Amino acid sequence: MAGTLFWSCKESPKTESKVQSNTKPNIIYILADDLGYAEIGVFGQEKIETPNIDALAKSGMRFTQHYSSAPVCAPARYMLLTGKHAGHAYIRSNSEWKERGEVWNYKAMAKDSTLEGQGPMPKSTITMAHRLKEAGYTTGMVGKWGLGAPHTHSLPTTMGFDFFYGFNCQRQAHTYYPLHLYKNENRVPLANDTIAPNTKLPEGADPNDIESYADFNLTDYAPDLMFEELTNFVERSSDKPFFLYWASPIPHVALQAPQRWVDYYIEKFGAEEPYLGDKGYFPHKNPHAAYAAMVSYFDENIGKLVEQLKDEGLYENTLIVFTSDNGPSYAGGADPEFFESAKPFEGTHGRGKGYLYEGGIRVPMIASWPKHIQAGTESDLQSAHYDMLATFADVAGYELPDDTDGISILPTMISEGEQVEHDFMYWEFPSYGGQIAIRIGDWKVVRQNLTNNKPATLELYDLKKDPTEQNNVAEQHPEIIDRAIEIFKEQRETPELEHFKMPAIEGGLIANNK
Repeated sequence: MAGTLFWSCKESPKTESKVQSNTKPNIIYILADDLGYAEIGVFGQEKIETPNIDALAKSGMRFTQHYSSAPVCAPARYMLLTGKHAGHAYIRSNSEWKERGEVWNYKAMAKDSTLEGQGPMPKSTITMAHRLKEAGYTTGMVGKWGLGAPHTHSLPTTMGFDFFYGFNCQRQAHTYYPLHLYKNENRVPLANDTIAPNTKLPEGADPNDIESYADFNLTDYAPDLMFEELTNFVERSSDKPFFLYWASPIPHVALQAPQRWVDYYIEKFGAEEPYLGDKGYFPHKNPHAAYAAMVSYFDENIGKLVEQLKDEGLYENTLIVFTSDNGPSYAGGADPEFFESAKPFEGTHGRGKGYLYEGGIRVPMIASWPKHIQAGTESDLQSAHYDMLATFADVAGYELPDDTDGISILPTMISEGEQVEHDFMYWEFPSYGGQIAIRIGDWKVVRQNLTNNKPATLELYDLKKDPTEQNNVAEQHPEIIDRAIEIFKEQRETPELEHFKMPAIEGGLIANNK
């Protein structure tokens, strides 16, 4: 590990009083939801405009080989907060805890809060937020939780966060006009009607008439409310170091965005076919315009946050990390082919969200920290969400546990000290057919069909020569497969939860290379 580092920044007399006692840097971790590798301009996006995120990259460092810890929401968030890869993780897939009853019934959840939320983390879990609190940080989270449920021990405010505002339940986040959000442990009712996700156009409605879609754009837009709470947290926490985890639900579908941004992209893109809701969530008259609008709205708010940091004299003493939880979705009107969302990788069904190919787990990552991270730089260091626990330990000065799977990437960020590199990277995902992936240098082993009774695949790709994983060379390199099997045997612990187990693995198939 790099040594523990502390900095204080010198400000003008106007702002000196706010930062004088703040000798440790503030940390803001911005996690987009289902944002593809190439859905921002600085990573190659050509249709959606993201000037503020691009400006972050120009002021700091772009990481081109950064990965999600998992290809869907909940496990990616768990591994981020705990510093564990999927072979050691308690949560390895989305866990909707369906034993409770009608957990997918939006109206039932509205009446009964015990149906909300996801399967909880163990009570003994120590998160990044716990460790930052111990290091003297005020900790806040705004956005989507997805790692517990109301009335359980596994809430943001019991898992290390001083403040929380947003969606407790990731199923509730399937609409941006929910009936309520949560502030700490309590529901906050919103002025929205009960329009359940997957509601389609009224019978006989004209899909080319904008009025047909009125039910899907209501009063209280959750991202607006969350951003207001976020800025308030920054303002009231500015007298001491703070950690802000902004787990934005954008651009996860449903397609719901401020109309001013939708109109902007309607003018830019022109006429398009309406999305009628056949792939879930809500219909939209202008699906491409709406998706782009969501991303640009998010980008706009990132710009406002940076401006607030500058106005309050906090910017130069704040490390900002921006990334995504996994690759792009292909459901609910999202169109990864139109936007080339995972370029140069594939982001469509079977290759994007939910899959351990590069399009599903390679994500954009930017780190910005004035005077510490050189502006306009780039790194191809292999890194992942689960490296943040170790990285922030070096930034904030907390003790790193022995059982973390991550490395600190701070030496690369600040171009100082010796950078430890991963000997391998490990992914395991029991859903979408059951999958394993192990990366060793430029080699990547992928195994699929580990839960669906289909023949298990054995795939090996040379990412240096074949970054889009088109040419399986497993037969030509048995020594790489053998090394991957060794890593698998060394690293994988049998899941504690039965529904995360994979028959093909528990039966010894992978270990015996069959």
